[in-house]
Amino acid sequence: MKALIIDDENKARRLLERLLDEQCPEIETIMQASDLESGVEIIKSQKPDIVYLDIEMPKYSGLQILELLEDTVIDFQIIFTTAYNQYAVDAFKLSAIDYLLKPIDREELKSATNKAISMLKEKSINNQLQDLKKAFNQLALNKIALEIPKGVIFISHDDIVLFEADGMYTKTYLDNGDTQLICKPLKHFVEQLKSLPIFYKPHRSYLINLKHIKELSKRDGHHLVMTNNKTIPISKDKRDEFMLVLSEVFNT
Repeated sequence: MKALIIDDENKARRLLERLLDEQCPEIETIMQASDLESGVEIIKSQKPDIVYLDIEMPKYSGLQILELLEDTVIDFQIIFTTAYNQYAVDAFKLSAIDYLLKPIDREELKSATNKAISMLKEKSINNQLQDLKKAFNQLALNKIALEIPKGVIFISHDDIVLFEADGMYTKTYLDNGDTQLICKPLKHFVEQLKSLPIFYKPHRSYLINLKHIKELSKRDGHHLVMTNNKTIPISKDKRDEFMLVLSEVFNT
């Protein structure tokens, strides 16, 4: 783990470095800067994990760090060091993990550093979870997760022929001939797939994949024959809508 000490007083920097060596073995690399501008350059090039930042410095105050970093991603923890307790509130407005009053107490330094390390680890875990979430979101663009008794199967939208209501369950008919009984009602899939135009609900008991329609029959009332030869009725209140869609898509 890398740390950066930004302080205009050489003596203060050397003292803090020695204390970190003694109290915080997790920190393997300690860098120094005598002013905020050079410290910001080190942050951009070396990417420290923790920055111990003095507030009272010539030209730029430590509280101006965000102004100098501009669009740089803040992926490090800040611990302010100051001889003036009045700066504490301003420090926390900048989301500092902690602040240390000079002269720096060993135990307080250790406590603040351990808190920063914990936050960094937690942030790393959150980043991993976000990456995993992105991966699942990408998967969800093309597939649907179906919960079956033995676990979860991921099925491509194109491989689903239709969903059929079965009380509080739903039968899912797949292109390969399999049928899966899912312990969720049909309305769950209607809501989940409403943004995909290939799925259409011609009847209160069915949600079909329009790509798997094989035939439209007008005998004995309107109904559809799917590619698995299952017959699906079209509700009276859906017939005009369905015929209009059919004419627009296929120019019938």
